[in-house]
Amino acid sequence: MTLDSTHQADLRSWVVSANTSETEFPIQNLPFGRFRPAGSMAPWRVGVAIGDQVLDLHQALSAVVWPADIASLLQPLAAGNLNAFMALGRGASRTLRAALSKALSQGSAQETALAPCLLPQTATEMTVPCAIGDYTDFYTGIHHATTVGKLFRPDNPLLPNYKWVPIGYHGRASSIVASGHPIRRPQGQTKGSADTPTVGPSQRLDYELELAFFIGAGNPLGEPVPMAQAEEHLFGVALFNDWSARDIQPWEYQPLGPFLAKNFASTVSPWVVTMEALAPFRSAFTRPADDPQPLPYLDSPANRASGQLDITLQVWLQTAAMQAAGEPGVCLSTSLVRDAAYWTAGQLVAHHTISGCNLQPGDLLGSGTLSGPLPTQTGSMLELSMGGKQPLTLPNGETRSFLADGDTLTLRGWCERPGFRRIGLGTCAGTVVPARLL
Repeated sequence: MTLDSTHQADLRSWVVSANTSETEFPIQNLPFGRFRPAGSMAPWRVGVAIGDQVLDLHQALSAVVWPADIASLLQPLAAGNLNAFMALGRGASRTLRAALSKALSQGSAQETALAPCLLPQTATEMTVPCAIGDYTDFYTGIHHATTVGKLFRPDNPLLPNYKWVPIGYHGRASSIVASGHPIRRPQGQTKGSADTPTVGPSQRLDYELELAFFIGAGNPLGEPVPMAQAEEHLFGVALFNDWSARDIQPWEYQPLGPFLAKNFASTVSPWVVTMEALAPFRSAFTRPADDPQPLPYLDSPANRASGQLDITLQVWLQTAAMQAAGEPGVCLSTSLVRDAAYWTAGQLVAHHTISGCNLQPGDLLGSGTLSGPLPTQTGSMLELSMGGKQPLTLPNGETRSFLADGDTLTLRGWCERPGFRRIGLGTCAGTVVPARLL
């Protein structure tokens, strides 16, 4: 991962809010998303977050006389098509990032022309960052897999294949929604001790703390992506909450895996932080000496040196009672991706395509629940409450084993490292609303 002038910690923008210490979107970040003015029915446009503003790339294309190569890269974005830009690959992303960084830097000759192209983020409505054609959910969080496994298989929590193969299943792309979209409590069959299952709203609604990895350039059908090239097919990262109905899943998941327990909603944060922005925040990928080492198709020197992402993740809960009383939410957990993920994003790409599967621009790969090794680092209510056996007591006296109607669940994430500017991933939030009864 190459570092360049766009990563310099002392780089400042003429967008004043991008220079504050609390911003998630300094000039060193520049994530992409789709927006429109709040309250309008205008077509979705592609923008870049800078401080508390959005740079409208539709306006920016015509506001500045860009070099021909930059103008050609901006054209699909100006048309509102992030997928078409993602398809151009990492070289295009690097080139445009450098041009936008220069244009937004203090002293830029483009300031006067680009200033009218800014819109406050508070005045926008956001949607999912791109058209998501396919979605695959992986299971890379080894501490989550171990804790959950112990609830059901105390003597053998991890299945034999876990440390050899990145486990995943194909999810439902049509029900992926943007942060802020309400989450309707799902219904389905559940099976208790009685002989006959019952049908009704899930009583064990849960969240899952994940990352979304977005595919950039795709691969032809039948052509696996080698590990050495896998990250060139990744465009960027967002926060991801793969909501889960824990009482529906045990009855339906055998023999084919989760269905209604997972297909009702997944929430993604609106801004995709590019792989280029994440370059300073990488960690070595290592395995314990007594664990199986990755098979050759899942191994490369670059992945061993810097395959892991150094991202801090948090989960916040605000109940309806807290909101009514004007009380802030409470932090349920904090975890580190480098400690939680047993497989890297590059390994997911290499494994997904080893069969010849053709990934396409905008496809989403979910990381799986990213829980750390400590009880304060769990990424789901299932773990926090030990399957409902140990309810949480919140600061206002309320208790939770699983999520209640009116609860707002918010994921946050950021990267920080000495010598570099802190960058954020924004927020990924959803409020649970009652089931729509049949």
